[in-house]
Amino acid sequence: MTCAACSARIERQLNKLPGVEAVVNLPAERAQIRFDPAQVDVDRLIATIVKTGFTATPSSADTRGEEKERKEAAYRAEVKRFWIALALTLPLIAQMPFMFGPAGHVDVLPRGLQFALATPVQFWIGWRFYVGGWNALRGGSGNMDVLVALGTTMAWGYSTVVLFFALTHHHVYYEASATVITLVLLGKILEARAKAKTSAAIEALMKLQPQTAFVERGEQIVELPVASLIPGDVIVVRPGEAVPVDGTVLSGNSSANEAMLTGESLPVAKAPGDKVFAATINGDGLLRCKATGVGAHTLLAGIIRLVEQAQGSKAPVQRLVDQVAAIFVPVVTAIALITFIAWWALAGDFTQALVNAVAVLVIACPCALGLATPTAIMVGTGLGARAGILIKNAQALELAEKINVLVVDKTGTLTQGKPVVTDVIDTKVGAGRTAAVILELAASLEQGSTHPLAAALVAAAKLQGLTLETPQEVLSTPGKGLTGRVADQTIRVGSPRWMIEQGLALPDLAALTGKSIVVVATDNEVIGLIGIADPLRETSRAAIARLKQLGVEVVMLTGDNQATAAAIAAEAGVSRFAAEVLPGEKASHVAALKAVGKVVGMAGDGINDAPALAAADVSFAMGAGADVALEAADVTLMRDDLNSVADAISLSRATLAKIRQNLFWAFIYNVLGIPLAALGFLNPVVAGAAMAMSSVSVVSNSLLLRRWKPERN
Repeated sequence: MTCAACSARIERQLNKLPGVEAVVNLPAERAQIRFDPAQVDVDRLIATIVKTGFTATPSSADTRGEEKERKEAAYRAEVKRFWIALALTLPLIAQMPFMFGPAGHVDVLPRGLQFALATPVQFWIGWRFYVGGWNALRGGSGNMDVLVALGTTMAWGYSTVVLFFALTHHHVYYEASATVITLVLLGKILEARAKAKTSAAIEALMKLQPQTAFVERGEQIVELPVASLIPGDVIVVRPGEAVPVDGTVLSGNSSANEAMLTGESLPVAKAPGDKVFAATINGDGLLRCKATGVGAHTLLAGIIRLVEQAQGSKAPVQRLVDQVAAIFVPVVTAIALITFIAWWALAGDFTQALVNAVAVLVIACPCALGLATPTAIMVGTGLGARAGILIKNAQALELAEKINVLVVDKTGTLTQGKPVVTDVIDTKVGAGRTAAVILELAASLEQGSTHPLAAALVAAAKLQGLTLETPQEVLSTPGKGLTGRVADQTIRVGSPRWMIEQGLALPDLAALTGKSIVVVATDNEVIGLIGIADPLRETSRAAIARLKQLGVEVVMLTGDNQATAAAIAAEAGVSRFAAEVLPGEKASHVAALKAVGKVVGMAGDGINDAPALAAADVSFAMGAGADVALEAADVTLMRDDLNSVADAISLSRATLAKIRQNLFWAFIYNVLGIPLAALGFLNPVVAGAAMAMSSVSVVSNSLLLRRWKPERN
């Protein structure tokens, strides 16, 4: 494919097939196709592409090596053709300064030699333009090849007529036809080199995957190809090695560098029961792991698929470009024809009319227009993947820039999602008990409970190294509390309301406002209060402040009670929140914000967030969240940190700024270039150079986006 018209034509023909949805990506040279196998098959899809004048092969992880080799071979052949074209064209270019001296047009090289030099460039080196142009016309549309072939053929053909009919008083323009083709080839080579860098993120991710693994086979450890592993295999990861598969640690203690997944450079501790992920780097300990995901089923493979999907998708702004590309070549051809007729009729100069018409055809090639949007999207989504921000489609990338309200869930998004003991208060000062004794009694009684607050009590006691006794005669009152005997005492642990129902007098609870309160009583008196809270993430307050700086209002929705919600909102710096909100009501809140003209983002991590995530304009799922939340979201954040949402919005704004810059230069180039060529201010050689460099400049401008970096606290 050479320009936006090519990709648009393939896309149009594929989408005519029944049950087919196709998106063709020009810089990635890929088509992503969803189809109904009952109506079409892969052979028919490929046959349709062949009819439009192109070839195609199915792409998969297994064919990547072949695809890369094929592209590299094609690139080397293109470079070789360019050098041949340059060698043939340089003598023609060298004589140009002498052609317009005081004595008028002077041929430094004999015209026969000019013909001999220019003809191989025109019909051998430039044959690709004839083939591409013919296929485009046969498919019912035009493309860049049509314009180049038509313009250079007119220049070469006119010069050949002048040569063979001995019209010595007319100029020849062999240097124009040969130079335009050579410059277009140079532009394509520079463009190909630059485009290769736009997909560098995918290449870097793929290179991270280890090729071999050390696997337990009986009592031996053998080195096997990763491709041969299956779930259930036990692998050994030595210090400093890359983890070959997704798995669960069976034995050993170490740490892992998961920066390639999360963008966070700090190592993550690994112990038995913890998950490990393919391509992360093991620290200084030996780990035995059970494989749970191999090959295409690893988290890394999923990330690669998501990035490719995003890079192949189209942003809404691209629709304008597609509409322009569809009519561009016929319009330009008509302008060139009008230019030719007008100059010949009004100025009476056939030669000048021809030169100006050729310049119009050459300057108008829509390469830059077709590359403006997809190259920026490829770079932007690749950068996001490296920063732990997985963007599923280009529409989300474009819309994220416009977010002015971000709705956040409390639990697991603003907070750690894990209740912890924050306070232990002795209410019977002087009774000889310490806070540790109160916690020990409560945790001993709660050992057998599955309630999250019970788990928090037991975890806190273990963290302090307390010895828990086995409780006796435990009686549970669902939703209220437990009664039992610990250390020959009758202990009650439960909610304040339950204690009041038991006829016990409670002390002042104001010190624990906004927290879940567990009351501990022995016999018939309250001996202690324990405050349990889901603490704010360390980064949440800074993230909220940063989002406000970006002009984004943060709204917190939670199913928790009003007091707890108010306390967390105040601590996080959120001024607008709603408490006791049911899952379905979260979606209604999002819809209400959209109804008043807000562009709403939603960040969440739980199953209860899925309806609101689906209702938002752009949804962000925290990476450690539930699968249904990840599935519903447009953007997956590999770090459980709201700073990643701010990073995603920042990346979106940077990417859209590049797209707008690219489109401006692509449009302004044609808007200014075509009239200048039509009015006779550009000759074909200058037009060819400008056309070639316009594509390179657009891709290079997109690559400047790589200077974007995620912000770190």
